[in-house]
Amino acid sequence: MLDSTIVGGTVVDGTGTAPFRADLAIKDGRIVEVRRVEGDSPGLETEAATTIDATGMVVTPGFVDIHTHYDGQVTWDATLEPSSCHGVTTVVSGNCGVGFAPVRPGREEWLIALMEGVEDIPGSALTEGMTWGWESFPEYLDTLADRELAVDFGVQIAHGPLRAYVMGERGARNEPATPDEIAAMGRLVEEAVQAGALGFSTSRTVAHRAMDGEPVPGTFAAEDELFGLGRAMARGGQAVFELAPTGAAGEDIVAPLRELDWMRRLATEIDRPVSFALVQVDAAPDQWRELMEASAAAFEAGAALYPQIAARPFGMLIGFAGHHAFTHRPTFRGLAHLSPAERGHELAEPAVRRAILTEDDLPLDPSKQFDGMKDLVQGSLSRIYRLGNPPDYEPTAERTVAAIAEQRGVGGLEALYDLMLESVDGEPATSMLFFPFFNYSHSNHDAIYEMLTHPAGVSGLSDGGAHCGLICDASYPTFLLTHWTRDRTRGQRLPLEYVVKKQTADTAALFGLGDRGVLAPGKRADVNVIDLERLTLQMPQMAYDLPAGGRRLIQAASGYVATMVNGVLTRRDGADTGARPGRLLRGAR
Repeated sequence: MLDSTIVGGTVVDGTGTAPFRADLAIKDGRIVEVRRVEGDSPGLETEAATTIDATGMVVTPGFVDIHTHYDGQVTWDATLEPSSCHGVTTVVSGNCGVGFAPVRPGREEWLIALMEGVEDIPGSALTEGMTWGWESFPEYLDTLADRELAVDFGVQIAHGPLRAYVMGERGARNEPATPDEIAAMGRLVEEAVQAGALGFSTSRTVAHRAMDGEPVPGTFAAEDELFGLGRAMARGGQAVFELAPTGAAGEDIVAPLRELDWMRRLATEIDRPVSFALVQVDAAPDQWRELMEASAAAFEAGAALYPQIAARPFGMLIGFAGHHAFTHRPTFRGLAHLSPAERGHELAEPAVRRAILTEDDLPLDPSKQFDGMKDLVQGSLSRIYRLGNPPDYEPTAERTVAAIAEQRGVGGLEALYDLMLESVDGEPATSMLFFPFFNYSHSNHDAIYEMLTHPAGVSGLSDGGAHCGLICDASYPTFLLTHWTRDRTRGQRLPLEYVVKKQTADTAALFGLGDRGVLAPGKRADVNVIDLERLTLQMPQMAYDLPAGGRRLIQAASGYVATMVNGVLTRRDGADTGARPGRLLRGAR
């Protein structure tokens, strides 16, 4: 008897083939048959312990998210939400040069401060929630191997902790590495890949800074260090060299093309994939096309260069629950002791509103990394958009705060206050506004569409588990399905089979995970059953469910009928079933 069958659905199998009617048979965590149902041909008739009727639904492979930051969360949270809420069945962490292994005893808090500064994960949540117990990277993997999870979890060894471990304070402060230090780091990278690391990651962008303001260790690493670590990674086995390149945050508009040159040479020499973030920046709004064309040409010539493409504009969400323009107004500060719901009701009071809008800001605290965010928001009202519900991530100019203020005949900050005061589900001051930094230049709103058609581009950059007070882009899989295949009105759409392949077979193949990403006999039974017609992305909301009451943005979706991991039903009608078939991934397969 089969363990499960999924019958009557429209299968989008991950290969890019056009959708087709078929039934799936599952046994012992594997797909054993995909039987096409055409005309009068019968479907599966074999008895199964569980049958899911997928009539009218789309059946896809589970999504493989290759750019997350669950390195700490995985030690306390078995669900790895919010990624698992969006059809994701495999995640890869350890990106952007930050992680938690190797670590010298007593340096755990330094790594937490590094992760908090770069990825905006509350340090108090990491301190309270994480369970340590390792020093080396293989020991970190051994710890994770005991975890029973809702999704499969893979991780890369990161340059930041590696450099600090080998070089001490010199490494943490980005001093040049000696040949002996490069060799020592190389031995640890090779050891990590042999133990099961899926890759090596580094960051070259100075926007990635620890809580003390220091750029991530490795930001300014010379070519001998980068190539030495790349060669060591290749000696260890099949792995990926991942990086956030110089200029990815717009701080140096000339640097990305220089970066592409060494990435191309490294990929060619070590014969391993080099994957990098490709985004559009306002400082050079058309440079992304040069990078895309150059990387595509290098790929066609044999260099394994794989840009990671974001599914939508990247920026931040603005709201009273997170970052906004009024954080330094005395009256707002006076509401800090209230619960979020209580604070929302107080903010709706006319006297409180009037006081906050007429007060001067308190001085900035230079010791706090994000203390100047309110100035950024106050000066960017022509770039902050009303998000709406359901959210619109491709908004038009009349939706900016500045345009709405003009329409209403009020000041910009007054319009901002009132827009943030709007309610979601009846609770005032829970609305979010959208402030895109990258991938939404006024000169070209079709950049993401063109990037998504890059011959080697892969869907990435969701940052699942990170930037908790700024974004919730772990919802990329749902956005790709809804916006790019069904809802987009301002430009071309993409075929469903193309979008599914981009986040299943393509992402799995990049990291050598050949046992998943496609619905075919012998492959892992990581499967989604989706009601595509009613698939909906909800408004992002702030939750306070991290350890120590830490906050994070959560974005739910409706329309996921069932999700399977290794043949086990992990989510049903959007709810976690409590099953934990996910495990640590050790290396390519």
